[in-house]
Amino acid sequence: MLGVIGGSGFYSFFGSDARSVTVDTPYGAPAAPITVGAVGAHEVAFLPRHGVDHEYSPHTVPYRANMWALRVLGVRRIFAPCAVGSLTPALGPGAMVVPDQLVDRTRGRADTYFDSGGIHVAFADPYCPSLRAAATNLPGVVDGGTMVVVQGPRFSTRAESRWFANQGFTLVNMTGYPEAVLARELEMCYAAIALVTDLDAGIDSGTAVRTVDVFAEFQRNLVPFKKLVHEAIDQTTVERTCTHCLAHDGVRLPFELP
Repeated sequence: MLGVIGGSGFYSFFGSDARSVTVDTPYGAPAAPITVGAVGAHEVAFLPRHGVDHEYSPHTVPYRANMWALRVLGVRRIFAPCAVGSLTPALGPGAMVVPDQLVDRTRGRADTYFDSGGIHVAFADPYCPSLRAAATNLPGVVDGGTMVVVQGPRFSTRAESRWFANQGFTLVNMTGYPEAVLARELEMCYAAIALVTDLDAGIDSGTAVRTVDVFAEFQRNLVPFKKLVHEAIDQTTVERTCTHCLAHDGVRLPFELP
């Protein structure tokens, strides 16, 4: 089964023929019931990370419950659409980017399942190369970029966004971590697909980022963005062949993965 985790403004993926599944986890309930439907030859589970009515801010999303619930259902590969700000004028609103690197600037988030045992997880390349290839082979998709994940819920100051840009980061987001590392700990393939909604404050000196503008831009691009996710799923092999994301080969874990 494939998984899709919808970001801000991306709260549904199927029609009325999808079935809804409620999953409990050791980390509480996920952000919303999971809907399961078909995309071509694939069975797909969809979960809106912020809840169906955007009840969860980025720092309060139940990330561990979300990822655990998808794993319990049989999901082993995840596409993660998300809204991002751009840290370079070369990527304006409406650009669709598949990042290849991540920088964590969050704090205090529960970002591991291994609160006991001396477990270390390889994370040098945080995104699944197979899933990335399925998305980046599509027309108009920008291949690569570094996404810095900030704590939120506030947007960056101009000085912060200029600092991020000077470091060579290209995208800024609030939810890409710890989702990616939790997927790796559960040995699930994971790739982010980012929709640029704005130039960050330090890049566009004349304006400041506002929530209403971000959501409006996302809605303007929602139909082609969903189409891109569908096409990426269609490009994905039925059988999982990736070994890059099997992080625990040869390691004895303190508990069995679901």
